[in-house]
Amino acid sequence: MNFIEELKWRGMIHDMMPGTEEQLQKGMTSAYLGIDPTADSLHIGHLVGVMMLKHFQRAGHRPIALIGGATGMIGDPSMKSKERILMDEPTLRKNQEAIQAQLAKFLDFDSDAPNRAILVNNYDWTKDYSFLHFIRDIGKYLTVNYMMAKDSVKKRLASDSGEGLSFTEFSYQLLQGYDYLFLYENYGCRLQMGGSDQWGNITTGTELIRKKANGEAFALTCPLITKADGGKFGKTESGNVWLDRRYTSPYKFYQFWLNVSDADAEKYIRIFTVLEREEIDGLIAEQQAAPHLRPLQKRLAQEVTVLVHSQSDYETAVEASNILFGNATSDTLKKLDEATLLDVFAGVPQYEIGRKDLAEGIKAVDLLAEKTSVFPSKSEMRKMVQSGGVSVNKEKLSNFDALIDPSYLLGDKYLLVQKGKKNYFLLTAK
Repeated sequence: MNFIEELKWRGMIHDMMPGTEEQLQKGMTSAYLGIDPTADSLHIGHLVGVMMLKHFQRAGHRPIALIGGATGMIGDPSMKSKERILMDEPTLRKNQEAIQAQLAKFLDFDSDAPNRAILVNNYDWTKDYSFLHFIRDIGKYLTVNYMMAKDSVKKRLASDSGEGLSFTEFSYQLLQGYDYLFLYENYGCRLQMGGSDQWGNITTGTELIRKKANGEAFALTCPLITKADGGKFGKTESGNVWLDRRYTSPYKFYQFWLNVSDADAEKYIRIFTVLEREEIDGLIAEQQAAPHLRPLQKRLAQEVTVLVHSQSDYETAVEASNILFGNATSDTLKKLDEATLLDVFAGVPQYEIGRKDLAEGIKAVDLLAEKTSVFPSKSEMRKMVQSGGVSVNKEKLSNFDALIDPSYLLGDKYLLVQKGKKNYFLLTAK
């Protein structure tokens, strides 16, 4: 597998330094990509870089994932309008451990293969480096003029925000350049990869290697992913789409990919999966022939959900989707954990009911027409029950005055009422 050719057809190359492809053709090459541990989970905005490392390893090369414990304490000014809030070391260490566990789903760190992935933390080689030694050993090789010419610096200095650019942020590219130099000297690293906004920082590293080590190193960046409508990729109304289920449930994660536009699905399935070109071309042809069946979105959602979570999480997400849009059973409903249940029914009308009202059983008609306003009147509920149009927890209600007691509660807390085919109501016992 030719790494550059693979990235080209997948639409994952933005800039590439001359000589990069030739370097990779010489044999196994080590390349690194940095991730600042600003949270204890990656989000899908990180996935492009992670997939670059995955393809790199698949092509027989050695990926190095760099956790920016040091640079994460400073904050990169690239694409930022103001300075990042600095974090303490315990928080950064906690974040690093969580990110490492997530990366292990994409990269082989543990085998005996010569190209097994390496995880490093730049805090380890900068924590004891004194400021005086750093500016003497590293700072002297790059002029202020060179550093000021970087787009990330120029944009911040020209910003109308009035924030300016602190020396802390200005030094970021020097620290990132030193990372590259360190990995070049200690791990034989010859390539740094990242998003297109990192080009300036990456080329600072190649310049430092050229001047200080009299060596040759290379740079490759991928495009920043956008949506077809110009919106920001990976953002929803509730914020980032995270890889950690504590912040984005597998169901919501699955739904994000399932609901992308046709144009985005065609682009994303190349970037975020390892499906071969022929299979993707086949899916695109299917989509064009029957767009209403959404084969691209379904396969994209399956591949990424399995990769990030698991096959069982994917299957649960599909079953959860069928609760709203298919013929799911009460057994399916009972299997859902609380987070998924709330995600599935996030947009439906919700009511609180008193736990004491259920203690000895309450007639369904009283619960749904008096204690709540699921039905505007008891007579309307009677008619709909008689016509078979009312369900509780996906089971048809045969008698309008059936007793509802705590045994009905899902997770000892919820009741799902369905009125007709599409109207759902979630009742919470408090």
